[in-house]
Amino acid sequence: MPRPEIIFAAGRRTPLGRFGGGLRDVPMRDQAAHAVRASLNAAALAPDAIDHFVFSTTVPTDRDSLFAARVVSVRAGLPEKIPALCVTRACASGLQALISAAQQIETGHSRRAIAAGAEVFSRVPHVAPAARHGQARGAMVLEDMLDWAYRCPFSQDYMGETAEALADDFGYTRGAMDDWAARSQRLAQAAQGFLARQIAPIETPTGLLAHDEGRRADATLDRLAQLRPAFREGGRVTAGNSSGVTDGAAAMIVAAREAAVGLGLCLRLVDWVAVGVPPRIMGHGPVPAITALLDKNGLSVGDIDYFEINEAFAVVNLHAEARLGIPRDRHNLYGGGISVGHPPAVTGIRMAMTALDHLHDTGGRRAVLSMCLGAGQGMAMLVEADTV
Repeated sequence: MPRPEIIFAAGRRTPLGRFGGGLRDVPMRDQAAHAVRASLNAAALAPDAIDHFVFSTTVPTDRDSLFAARVVSVRAGLPEKIPALCVTRACASGLQALISAAQQIETGHSRRAIAAGAEVFSRVPHVAPAARHGQARGAMVLEDMLDWAYRCPFSQDYMGETAEALADDFGYTRGAMDDWAARSQRLAQAAQGFLARQIAPIETPTGLLAHDEGRRADATLDRLAQLRPAFREGGRVTAGNSSGVTDGAAAMIVAAREAAVGLGLCLRLVDWVAVGVPPRIMGHGPVPAITALLDKNGLSVGDIDYFEINEAFAVVNLHAEARLGIPRDRHNLYGGGISVGHPPAVTGIRMAMTALDHLHDTGGRRAVLSMCLGAGQGMAMLVEADTV
């Protein structure tokens, strides 16, 4: 039986909020439900046109977060009979939601699904592990679950230290990282109109939020050069050339071609690859992932019209360019994690929206979406412009 063609369409997201910013007081379920409803509206689909829901998140936040997929599905207005699945794959969790929804279709368990993801790191709780069975003496320590998320589970180093290690091993300089970060901010500023096409403004307790909060018009090369290293004395990785801690949600329709008729501009999923890399240099992940993806499909870098890489740290993108020969004029042209934001469960879906609009605006055919993953993995997805 031939593999069904998988279509991505009608992606929408909330603005991405800075840590402690405009989305701080909006529960994850509400942000995610808002993105799902916006995607359905963009597709002109009724909730009962969906037969499966896949949701991604990496860190529980509110009381209902452990049941996040089901809670978001019902709160978004999808019929209660629709099943819901929650997936996670570190920084590729949003991409995994798209893939898992596609796999439901490929195995005949779905025809038209929604893939969504959300992170609200501003609401991640502190926990007291010793409280469960009592602590005989001494002060009880509260641990930060967000700190757990930002440390390598093997070394317990912050993820930023893995970026330093990648720079050590391959010789990337602070100046090159800051130059990339300034470019990211400059491009995101210039792309406000482009990015607004993805955004569904959301009401918050302090008013309507309609724009990404991570963009910094003052992030010039001179200003970035003044920042102190964030992870080691004399290091190169700073808050300015790293992605921020970000809140937000995104959703996208995933359908078999025959169930996608009328959705208009879209992407066709061609293939995807996941690989493992040494956790010490997790930022190396996009290089073998993209290499494997291109080799598997008989393509070269020159055959790809656009590359979107997550920009967890500037060195990740510099490394991918240097090792793969990615031209800068086809790479992250609308900012990325450093400027727009990088909530892990959102990024892959946001990148798919960006690739869709870029390919159709420019007449391009193919795009590759890729990211590094904490604990040492890489993922890459190949998509093509399409219409249905």
